[in-house]
Amino acid sequence: MYAVVGCNECAAMWLLSDPETSDSATCPRCQKTHRTAKLKRFFESEDREAAREARAALLAKKRGESAAFADVAHVSELERAAADAGVDDEEYLEASGVDADAVAEAGARAEGGSSGSQSRTDVVRTAVDEADDPTEAVVVERAADHGVPAETAREILDKLTRRGDLSESGGRYRVL
Repeated sequence: MYAVVGCNECAAMWLLSDPETSDSATCPRCQKTHRTAKLKRFFESEDREAAREARAALLAKKRGESAAFADVAHVSELERAAADAGVDDEEYLEASGVDADAVAEAGARAEGGSSGSQSRTDVVRTAVDEADDPTEAVVVERAADHGVPAETAREILDKLTRRGDLSESGGRYRVL
């Protein structure tokens, strides 16, 4: 079971899985903890995709964009179209005359993938996950303590956020 719920503090809407069995839920934007029984449920479904689509429709309506939303394909269709569009990295490298396998191996070495230690990306992700107050400064400092240069840690934070592995709200990061 999935429910689209809303925060009474910051008005964020998110998907909550198993709302009947969980006692509490934390808002992904403001980090306020809510009792699930008290959360307003805007939509419920057994199907996760239906709940995602309902959340998207509610957000569009909230912003006065219902008509534009109606003209757009279903969220899952948009994801498939985005995945099919363009050229993937391997195809691009091969067309440019670069050995894609060699690039992948070099990337693994640069990230520390061939040794027993954590990669720089894993160090940054762990720093976000384990920090009490995961601001950029705190994460960069924790990563630097584990050998990741400050500028590299900032770049990794940015990359992970753009890729959707982390979220950033109010200057604080969270692992997704």
